[in-house]
Amino acid sequence: MSLDGRIDDCSPNRLVLSSPADLDRVDEVRAGCDAILVGARTVRRDNPGLAVRSPRRRAERVAAGRPPTPLRAVLTRAGELDPAARMFQAGADRVVYRFADAVTSGAAAVGAAEASPVAAVAEVAEVVDLAAPPLAHLLADLASRGVRRLLVEGGTSVHTAFLTAGLVDELHLVVAPFFVGEAAAPTFVSPGAFPFDAAHRLRLAEVRQLGDVVLLRYLVPRPATAS
Repeated sequence: MSLDGRIDDCSPNRLVLSSPADLDRVDEVRAGCDAILVGARTVRRDNPGLAVRSPRRRAERVAAGRPPTPLRAVLTRAGELDPAARMFQAGADRVVYRFADAVTSGAAAVGAAEASPVAAVAEVAEVVDLAAPPLAHLLADLASRGVRRLLVEGGTSVHTAFLTAGLVDELHLVVAPFFVGEAAAPTFVSPGAFPFDAAHRLRLAEVRQLGDVVLLRYLVPRPATAS
C-alpha cells in the first residue's frame, strides 16, 4: 500500500506499488502456496495472471509433484467475469466462488456490477456456489481440493472479509514510499470489526527492505496449548 493506505489510484491504469525485489518475493510466496485467491474487482481492474513467474520455481514445484502454478480462485457475488481474463488461461486449475450476500459491507460495491449469468466463465473455470457462512464454505472446499496454504492477494473487500473474520495466519504488508492522495482510491481494508485491536495485537515477525519498499510481516498470536 501507499503511505496513505491506498492500494490503487483512481486512474484507468494499474498502479505499481511494489519494487522489483518485492515482486520477486511475492513470486516466491506464490510458489510456496497451494492456491491464490482474489476478488472480482481485482480481476476486472488489474487482470492478474496469478502465476508463478520464475522458471526455476515452476520447475521445483513440478519436481515435487505439484502443478507449476497454484490453483487460482476468485470470489464474486454473481460471477460476471471476462472468460478471457489472464487468470483463466491455461496452466492451472481455476475456481470461481459465488456468494449470494455480501461478505462485508464493502463487498456490496463489488457485487453491484455483477448481475449477468455465469455461463461464459463456467466454460473456463469451475463455478462453486457458496453456502452460509461463505468464507467457511470456501475454505472447506479448498481444503477438500488439497489446499493447505492459501495466499489471499486482494483486494479491499476480500482483505476486509478475511481479516475481520480472523481467518489469517500471516499478514504481509508492504509500504511504498509515496502518497496517492485521492479520497476515492481503494484502501487496504474497509472499516470493520477487526479482532486485532489495541488489546489484541499482531506480532511483528519481520521487517525487510526490498528496494525502496518495506515489508512488515505479522503473525497472529495463537493461544498457548495446555501441556
